[in-house]
Amino acid sequence: MTEAKPTRSRTLIGTVVSDKRSKTVTVLVERRVKHDLYGKIIALSSKYHAHDQEDQYNLGDVVEITESRPLSKTKNWVATRLVQKAELV
Repeated sequence: MTEAKPTRSRTLIGTVVSDKRSKTVTVLVERRVKHDLYGKIIALSSKYHAHDQEDQYNLGDVVEITESRPLSKTKNWVATRLVQKAELV
């Protein structure tokens, strides 16, 4: 018998930009890359829909999301932990 190798799932850290849906948060992940031709550092961003079982994350929170199996048409990430709580303004 062969043992299954433990897989390393991808994790990203981003800011919650929407928490309006039930058990789902939208997380904005920003990254900085060097432009291939010009060499300038540019900021790229992507939005991911992440599963939030207890509805515990709010707008502005910085969270860690982990890749998972497809949970719906647009959701294949799960919010795993709170990195930083949003500041009250």
